[in-house]
Amino acid sequence: MIKKKGLGRGLSALLDEPAADITSREVGAAHQRPMGGTTMLPVTQIEPNPFQPRAHFSEEALAELAQSIRELGIIQPVTVRKVGYERYQLISGERRFRASQLAGLTEVPAYVRVANDEAMLEMALVENIQREELDPIEVAVSFQRLIDEVSLTQEKLSEKVGKDRATVSNYLRLLKLQPEVQLGLRNRSIGMGHARALITITDPGRQVALFHKIVESQLSVRQVEEIARGLTPVAGIAKPSSARKPLLDKALSKQLSEKLETRVTVKVDGTGKGTIEVRFKSSDELDWLVKRMG
Repeated sequence: MIKKKGLGRGLSALLDEPAADITSREVGAAHQRPMGGTTMLPVTQIEPNPFQPRAHFSEEALAELAQSIRELGIIQPVTVRKVGYERYQLISGERRFRASQLAGLTEVPAYVRVANDEAMLEMALVENIQREELDPIEVAVSFQRLIDEVSLTQEKLSEKVGKDRATVSNYLRLLKLQPEVQLGLRNRSIGMGHARALITITDPGRQVALFHKIVESQLSVRQVEEIARGLTPVAGIAKPSSARKPLLDKALSKQLSEKLETRVTVKVDGTGKGTIEVRFKSSDELDWLVKRMG
């Protein structure tokens, strides 16, 4: 059986593939840069990676790395792709590149590769997950970008990043959290277990209130799960209501009626099940409504 080659093997393995390596050189003896090999590149010729999934870099950590680079140099080259005459774009190694600039380096060692935008995004994601350990929200955003910008299904995405589909799905669901809760996850105020429990709370106010309670009282994941299901009462956090407010159904009916320009009635029972009734006066009006909803 032929084993599929995926990005889960790591960036170094992918970049060592013969298919990723070419041997052409730029025209002109004074500007020869080996494509597929290692060379020294001026920092002024290197552009940041627009697909970089890591949004935040610790200034303190960068300063420490810059000091190390001043003393020892760059141990591991950055990886770039050629995008124009004497112009290169980072594929991976942005943290090393930024620290090199802080250290005052005018040139850095670099692997010169060829990659399209899809490969750039995939390589940057894998590089950071394996070496920098992105926070969960950065991983989720990166996964969503792969789905949106590279048109991948969750199944294909899981194959490319070397994670099972359930793991990919759990990360993507984090993007449904309220912004304040997402920030707490990024800051490590809560863990992934807490976040997964909070996702089950659809009421934004209740979700944020429980998030604050987790931080203040250092609640365990099990405690949060019980509170989210309404099994454990907590002061200041309302239990999930099984009764639906009639005013909400009326507001939805009005909203849909205005959108479809006809009478719409929404009815929902206490279990969350219900019906939407749309009135029409003729087959022509029905055709018009179908097109409008499509």
